[in-house]
Amino acid sequence: MDVSQYLGIFIDETRGHLQELNEQILILEKEPENEDTINEIFRAAHSLKGMAGTMGYKRMQRLTHDMENVFSEIRNGKMKATPNLIDLLFRGLDALESYLDIIINTQDEGTEDNQDIIDGLQKVMEEGLGTAAPAAPAAPVSPAPEPAVQGKHLVLLEHELLAAQKAKEEGDNVFEITVFIQQSCILKAARAFLVFKALEEMGDIIKSVPEVQDIEDEKFEFDFSMILLTKKTQEEVRTAILNVSEIKDVAINLADFSTAQQTAPAGDVSAPAGEAPASQGAAAAAAAPAPAAKQAQAQAKAPAKAAVNRSVRVDIEKLDDLMNLVSELIIAKNGLASVNNDGEKTARDGSFNEQIEYLERVTTNLHQSVMKVRMVPIESVVNRFPRMIRDLSKKLGKKMDLYMTGEDTELDRTVIDEIGDPLMHLLRNAADHGLESNEERIRLGKQEVGSIFLDAYQEGNNVVIEVRDDGAGIDVEKVKQKALSKGTITEEQAEAMTDKEIIDLLFRPSFSTAEKISDVSGRGVGLDVVKTKIEALGGNIETKTTLGEGSNFIIRLPLTLAIIETLMVELGNEKYAIPLGSIETIEDIALSDVKYVQNKEVISLRGSVIPLIRLDQVLDVEHTDEEPTSLTVVIVKKGDKQAGLIVDNLIGQLEIVIKSIGKYINNSKLISGATILGDGEVALILDVNVLV
Repeated sequence: MDVSQYLGIFIDETRGHLQELNEQILILEKEPENEDTINEIFRAAHSLKGMAGTMGYKRMQRLTHDMENVFSEIRNGKMKATPNLIDLLFRGLDALESYLDIIINTQDEGTEDNQDIIDGLQKVMEEGLGTAAPAAPAAPVSPAPEPAVQGKHLVLLEHELLAAQKAKEEGDNVFEITVFIQQSCILKAARAFLVFKALEEMGDIIKSVPEVQDIEDEKFEFDFSMILLTKKTQEEVRTAILNVSEIKDVAINLADFSTAQQTAPAGDVSAPAGEAPASQGAAAAAAAPAPAAKQAQAQAKAPAKAAVNRSVRVDIEKLDDLMNLVSELIIAKNGLASVNNDGEKTARDGSFNEQIEYLERVTTNLHQSVMKVRMVPIESVVNRFPRMIRDLSKKLGKKMDLYMTGEDTELDRTVIDEIGDPLMHLLRNAADHGLESNEERIRLGKQEVGSIFLDAYQEGNNVVIEVRDDGAGIDVEKVKQKALSKGTITEEQAEAMTDKEIIDLLFRPSFSTAEKISDVSGRGVGLDVVKTKIEALGGNIETKTTLGEGSNFIIRLPLTLAIIETLMVELGNEKYAIPLGSIETIEDIALSDVKYVQNKEVISLRGSVIPLIRLDQVLDVEHTDEEPTSLTVVIVKKGDKQAGLIVDNLIGQLEIVIKSIGKYINNSKLISGATILGDGEVALILDVNVLV
């Protein structure tokens, strides 16, 4: 069976199950007796095993099978979730994530067997169960059937009996079939499904014991039975079943309905004498109408189909809004067409302007609705961090807890995809550099367990993410001395710098105050990578710290990168866009108010000294020889820094669609993109962060 078409679904679903397992095992570590958590873990592991088996990823399937066995024993109360077991389970999850990464890149799981993890799980089970060498937990209690197997006689309900008799009258064979699966088989349900699939092509299955749903859920030992109506011979049916791998044997008998259905013919029951209730149990199990093999096939494929539907990941209400707005857009189009057909009348009654205003309202609402569809909760990024902090706590030998708020805060999809690495770096930095050792915290009178906080919230047109800790804070003097020793700043500069300017040195390339580089944070990269990534997303980062109390890194990001509000300005004959979110005010400044500090132009505005940037010089724009009597200055900000951009004219506020120009123009990052104006002209978008 070609399963490559399901690869995308498999990857999405596996990611979800692995994240669920990470979260639930973290809970299990703190609450070993939590039955709900244990059940959730078992379900996720069982689903993951089934998916890997169906896709043919044997190594992934085997490891998940062994992990599922452990969860099964914990669920049955036969063993406890010890710290050693929790560590092993997390190692297993990391191995499964490695398999998934290889599958994403190559569609193959690789050659790593992770035998050490499998052996470790087996050893923990032996110790937990108190056995020397236990058989696989899924093995049945009853002995395997002898080679000369006998099938089970199935008791039919009235409608099933009528169907069987009618088939017999029409010349069909009515077979009672019992299939025996090898006890070494890891994925019984998958083998059973393949048997049903093979028999469905030969006829109709009118009964199954156990029921199809129970077989799919692996709620059976190593055999299952069915009634098949077919024109094929007994040998053809046998061959088709035995062609499925890991099938040990099959018993096929022509069904005999001449005797009363409540009485099982002697010798036809595979159970030992004295187990007559087994047939009653079979009858009870068959009380509900038995689905045919077509239903079995549909049920077995149902999860994949559902996954396709879920992969859209868009709330149906948002799609309804989109549909309604598109309908209104069509109405607006028809209105404009009507106006065009009767231009003279329209000019008199002004309906053209009404139609344009209506169209403008609809397109604005449509834009807002599409933006909502693009928005994704930040939860999809931050839900992996609790596991990371747990691992760092063990690796660094520091006790620490992570507290998160605002996981439902939404960001544009493009921002979500890029923000994970910077946040991970800041959290590692807080764990490694920020928090003191357990002994040091006790000596200082702090709680032994350090706290790291990740808070997300919306602020106007931005999303703010704070990463803070209650650790030692940043030693400004130490940073200054490190900068002096590296030659980053001079003695004169050091004397004139504020604490905030010194802290900003941490964001310089390859700047680190760590005494030694560890593989947790630092690694010779420092915070410059974080800053570069965030500014590439149109955001900024600032730092607040108090020595001895902790640090706070504050990230501000735009809600969306696709459509933004801008101020359109003119420089010579060229038009430029400045993002509105970066603008503080617009000022008309007399030339006489321009002063010089260290040979650079500045203005004094409401108690603040603001440096001026002549955009015409930065962007090499040609000018007329006329000298203006005053300057139009757009005051922009980056964090708490300000600058004044000198422009020739203001055009007005405009909502623009950002187009990337990365592959066409190699610039010094002053230009973050371009947009197409209403008249078809192209305007460049200025990157305020880089300018400041």
